[in-house]
Amino acid sequence: MIDTTDDAKPAWTRDEFEAQLRAKGTAYHIHHPFNVKMNSGGCSREQIRGWVANRFYYQINIPLKDGAVISNCPDRETRRRWVLRILDHDGYGDQEGGIEAWARLGDAVGLTRDELGSLRLVAPGVRFAVDAYVNFARRAPWQEAVCSSLTEMFAPQIHKDRLATWPEHYPWIEPVGLAYFRSRITLAQRDVEHGLEVTLDHFKRREQQERALEILQFKLDILWTMLDSIEKAFPQ
Repeated sequence: MIDTTDDAKPAWTRDEFEAQLRAKGTAYHIHHPFNVKMNSGGCSREQIRGWVANRFYYQINIPLKDGAVISNCPDRETRRRWVLRILDHDGYGDQEGGIEAWARLGDAVGLTRDELGSLRLVAPGVRFAVDAYVNFARRAPWQEAVCSSLTEMFAPQIHKDRLATWPEHYPWIEPVGLAYFRSRITLAQRDVEHGLEVTLDHFKRREQQERALEILQFKLDILWTMLDSIEKAFPQ
């Protein structure tokens, strides 16, 4: 009898596996109707502000997620590289960091610091999705948490789109507020290089590679669900 279990499936080569991971970009939230609407100029001021306020909850939780990766990782060199993500968001020295840059985006769209920091505009679905992501990073093996970060493979384009379309469609937004998008283009590329290195090195058997695709889909679902919730909370 021929063994048809997953163990009998040949592993993808490194290039084939990376191609499978990158193919997941078709489910990235760049394709979500709300994002398409936002980048085509169809959102109201209330919707833009609602999106910024809700994504702020995601931003402030990213260092918690990355701290969880480090806390579960016994490899010193990986921790030395991964800690840069926390510094990128929290800031260090004279660098204000991504969270402050996002807060400045809030300023630029007309949100007060109290509205942003109080989190009272955060939709329950967004809170649930972000918390699920952080809890996954806390409980999963660190390599799986690293794999979940690979949605960053698709992030540079979404930031480029915002930089290209927002000044035309939303001239009321102060240009200085778009600095976060500009900074993440190069930082995301750096982070992807490391995340891919870990994932391609660790998930070598076919069943492991298929598990990696499931993990990446989980993260894609998190981002998609956030936009579903924002769209419902801010219909116009």
